[in-house]
Formats: sequence, structure tokens, C-alpha cells
Amino acid sequence: MKSFRKELTFRTPTRRAYLNITPEVESALAESGIREGLCLVNAMHITASVFINDNESGLHRDFEAWLEKLAPEKPHSQYHHNGSEDNADAHLKRSVMGRECVVAVTNGRLDFGPWEQIFYGEFDGKRAKRALIKIIGE
Repeated sequence: MKSFRKELTFRTPTRRAYLNITPEVESALAESGIREGLCLVNAMHITASVFINDNESGLHRDFEAWLEKLAPEKPHSQYHHNGSEDNADAHLKRSVMGRECVVAVTNGRLDFGPWEQIFYGEFDGKRAKRALIKIIGE
């Protein structure tokens, strides 16, 4: 069995963003040479997320509105975590959206269902953060 590891780095200009990283993951899969196996993609920061969904801008706006209702950024004083930082809402948003996704690799391709794409969700941006791609298989 082979194993392949690659890191992606993101620096979003805004506090929150949703980035389609499917092309980067597909490129890593091609680079790995693995034809059958599993591909894990996970956020390496506790205020970011990796998830699978549809690449539709209206849906991304819906995520933003829904998450802001669940865990509004302001007022910062509403959170016990906030003191020297102001990102408690980002921790909560990550908990809802999840840390990682795993996709089967079949015949050298990500084995997606219809409309599925991989996204990096940023909830406390404006600084460099990483996501890990780990592919195992034959």
C-alpha cells in the first residue's frame, strides 16, 4: 500500500470564506499515482472546516446566513472563550461544518456522487492556515 501527503495553504482576505478545493485535491491525487484507495482532506486549524457539498453560490450564502444565526460573530462579549481573542463563533461554526471529508478513489479519480465538490470553510481568516490531503491505496 502507498501513502501520499500534501498540505495546502490558504490566506483568505476576509474573516469567512468558502473555497472550492476540488481541483487541488484532484491534482494531489494525480501526483500520488494512487488508483484505488481513500483520500482524506482535513482542516489543520480549529477555526476552519473541510466539507463536501454542491458548488452553488446561493448555497454558500445560505451556509453563511445559517451559521451566523447559530453562532453570531458579535457581540464578542456573548462568549466565555473570547478574552484575548474574538473567535469563539469560528470554533462553533467549525464544529457544525466538520473537520474533514473522506472520498473513495476509484480508477485514479475521486469517486463523487452527483454535484459533490470539496470545500475549505474559513471562519477566522486573514492569516495563513493549512489543510492536509492524505491519500492511501494502491
